Amino acid sequence: MEGLPRTHESDVIQFAVLAIEGGAKVLGVEPSEFLNRLEKQGLVEKRLFEGYEMLHTQSKEYVADDIAETLVNWEND
Repeated sequence: MEGLPRTHESDVIQFAVLAIEGGAKVLGVEPSEFLNRLEKQGLVEKRLFEGYEMLHTQSKEYVADDIAETLVNWEND
C-alpha cells in the first residue's frame, strides 16, 4: 500500500511540526504549550509557514533555536 502523495502543503506542515517539537525542547516545555504560545504571537503563520522556503534548508537544531528565540523575543516586546 502506497502512502499519500507528498504535496508542498504536507511538507510545510511536517516542517512546522518538527520545528514546534524542537523549539519546545529548547525551552524545556511541552509541545502543546509551545504551540499555544506560538499561536498567541501569530508565529505559526508568520514564521513557520511564511518562512518555510528559507528555514527548511537549515538544520533541525538551527530551526529549533530560531523559533524558540523568536518566540521569546516576541513575547518580551
